[in-house]
Amino acid sequence: MNRRRYLYRGRILALALQDERWEIVEHKDAVAVLALSGGRVLVVEQYRVAIGRTTMELPAGLIEPGEAPVAAARRELMEETGFDAELTELLSFYSSPGFTNERVTLFQARNLTARRRPPDPDEKLRVHWIEWPTLLEAIRAGHVATSSPTVAGLLWLSGQR
Repeated sequence: MNRRRYLYRGRILALALQDERWEIVEHKDAVAVLALSGGRVLVVEQYRVAIGRTTMELPAGLIEPGEAPVAAARRELMEETGFDAELTELLSFYSSPGFTNERVTLFQARNLTARRRPPDPDEKLRVHWIEWPTLLEAIRAGHVATSSPTVAGLLWLSGQR
């Protein structure tokens, strides 16, 4: 059948009913950046309205129309942390394929360079360097809320050691 009826269309997502049965969230694709320095990972701390909690996450964001994933990753890293870097694609995955088509591409950042960044009035976040095993354990214990790209990055790191 494959008939999709749209219930809502917004700036970053659309909600559709597939075959009058499946609720589907069509979502812009995203990027996340895994940056390391001396065993520490670069994360941003920010309040997330959707879950009503503060999270610690890898720098991440949406890919804009016509933008290459690597360009989006570079832009998000700069906007959120003030760093520029050499980026290497690690992997891509769907964030939650049971209901959304959002695909996330994870990049590793090397040779970070601090740059001046214009403040983004919409984002209120703090940047931290944290020992990555400590962060992973805090997530496992439920002390820190995070995102699927952050977990993917930390698990990728775990497999590299």
